[in-house]
Amino acid sequence: MRYRLRRKSPRITSTKEVIETRDGDVARLVAIDDKPLSEIDEQREQDRLTALERDPSLQRRRKQSEEGDTGIVLRLVRMLPSAFLYQYIGVAAAPAGPVQKFSFAPNPRFNPPDIETEALRSMTGELWIDAAQERVTRLEGHLRQDTEYGWGVVAKLNKGGWLVLDQADVGGHQWRVVHFQMVMSMRILFKSKNSDTTQDLTGYTPVSGMDYRKAIQMLRAEK
Repeated sequence: MRYRLRRKSPRITSTKEVIETRDGDVARLVAIDDKPLSEIDEQREQDRLTALERDPSLQRRRKQSEEGDTGIVLRLVRMLPSAFLYQYIGVAAAPAGPVQKFSFAPNPRFNPPDIETEALRSMTGELWIDAAQERVTRLEGHLRQDTEYGWGVVAKLNKGGWLVLDQADVGGHQWRVVHFQMVMSMRILFKSKNSDTTQDLTGYTPVSGMDYRKAIQMLRAEK
């Protein structure tokens, strides 16, 4: 698939064209703060793509990082049935049609297998399901209490953080994330860090299987 990714934070807003390939995703920066790139920024982006095209090891490292991030997300999704206790709320209207709404709270019997899933023990929220498609269309989660890692010495997620994730059928019965927003504050060792990011993924279109070099050429050709 190919899509446009707009990522917004308090510091900067970036827009990228992304193409998925068998060698991992390839992205090209096309706008900063919703404005076209300057000549200097455009040249930097072209130089980066040239280096990526010439050195396959750079793409392999990118792919490994993507697979690690994807693995975390997949583990979280697989644990939704066991990590929470659900209560049916009722039918609600959504842009794509009616959905079934459920509230959820931590399952006291859930035993997180790793650090990435530890926060599920402190999260409450709502889940929206398209019953006809048997797909989660929206998840809203809130941290109801602090979540500590390494007895609070290594890191701590502060209560009050929240996230929203929206999925939709982008064509051909392919469901993809179309919106993600997360606001979290945390402490890692002795440093505080705030995360406030919004991602919108639009314009999903299918592309034929290709390697990453062909994707780079495609992105460059559409300047």
